[in-house]
Amino acid sequence: MAEKKEKKKTTRRRKQQAAAESRGLGATQLIAAPPPALQKLQETIESDGGAVLVTYRDPLAGNWQILAGLPLAKVQPTPYQRDLSETHVARLAKAIDKLDRFLDPVIAVRSDDGTYWTPNGYHRLGALRQLGAKSIVAIVVPDHAVAHRILVLNTEKAHNVRERALEVTRLEHGLAELDDRPEKEFETEFEEPALLTLGLCYQQNGRFSGGVYQPILKRIDEFLAVKLSKALEIRRERAKRLLELDEAVSTAVGGLKARGFQSPYLKAFVVARINFLRFKKGKAEFGDAVDRLTAAAKKFDIGKVKPDQVVATGGPAEE
Repeated sequence: MAEKKEKKKTTRRRKQQAAAESRGLGATQLIAAPPPALQKLQETIESDGGAVLVTYRDPLAGNWQILAGLPLAKVQPTPYQRDLSETHVARLAKAIDKLDRFLDPVIAVRSDDGTYWTPNGYHRLGALRQLGAKSIVAIVVPDHAVAHRILVLNTEKAHNVRERALEVTRLEHGLAELDDRPEKEFETEFEEPALLTLGLCYQQNGRFSGGVYQPILKRIDEFLAVKLSKALEIRRERAKRLLELDEAVSTAVGGLKARGFQSPYLKAFVVARINFLRFKKGKAEFGDAVDRLTAAAKKFDIGKVKPDQVVATGGPAEE
């Protein structure tokens, strides 16, 4: 009898955890005399009709921040955020009204025109406006870059593919005017390259089925090494080609429906059938892959599809 092979011991890699209380400032170090630049911002806030409640340093890196009361009319969401959900605003307003307290300050960055941009408080702003509030409490940050980078910490409302894609696309447009560095340098802010292409598709077609194509884009899309302004030109072309693919897929879906097939997964079924990437390892070139997929969609033979094949299909439904 052959000897049993010894099983290799598997060890899971654990994330390195910092030693307890080894980083940042102690509680008594958070309050100190503010530097001149922060004093100027304090004066500006007061001239804007606001009130400085306290200046302090954040406990992790010691950066200066101001807790302030701001006129609600002067606070606006950054232009590249996701669309406002009226349902979420109404639910939030009801909760705040019931508690009769506003306990969650927004983050704000003052722009040159006197507007205070908030990258993470769109729904709280809407709730306070619905309740008729005059002012809002905000953590005013001197660093303008925070308005862009704070989006990765935004957990106010769960994202679906459409919202995430539109959000990062708006962010890329905004950053292209403010900080035109290579797209690759904004990987943290943009989450994944597929979202940047999908966002442009959603801007042209609000009912675009991005979730169906996202797995494919993860194989063929990547962050670009060119500046954002140039990257946007490339992404517009990619979005155009992806919409052409979707048009061909939709034609095939229409043919299946004409034959009597009824399923919310018809588009996912067609895309799965034409997806040659299932049999290929690693990355693929965007243009070549989309061209092959489009050609396959145009040649899709609906006559060979059997009902049990569609029933077995899973994946994202049409949006």
